[in-house]
Amino acid sequence: MTKKLLTGFWRTMVGVPPLLWEKQIEKARQKVTKATQFMTPEHRRVHHYVVRELPRVGEPIPAERITRDLSLAVERVVEVLNDLEAHLTFLVRNEQGEVIWAYPVTVEKTPHRITFDSGEQLYAA
Repeated sequence: MTKKLLTGFWRTMVGVPPLLWEKQIEKARQKVTKATQFMTPEHRRVHHYVVRELPRVGEPIPAERITRDLSLAVERVVEVLNDLEAHLTFLVRNEQGEVIWAYPVTVEKTPHRITFDSGEQLYAA
């Protein structure tokens, strides 16, 4: 793959010099790395689980289900959910404490509907 970035300018595609965009990509990478430093392997397991399961079940996911399916202590699951929610990046829970939104999917109605290869449908966060 060639390292080219093109941008549209009126009816023409213009090449953007790598010097201008490579630094921006590195800054974005550093920002994501910094924002996810708090995550342990358990944080990632829980997040990946809810992202995978929300489209499959199509309804909010309670901490007890995560506890059962991932064989983690309920206290640890709640702690991980609190961390993920506090960082305002990875998930949101409803008033009952169930996960309703795990980037990039949600069971809450949004204008963005997605369909997976498996046929499952959900809203995009």
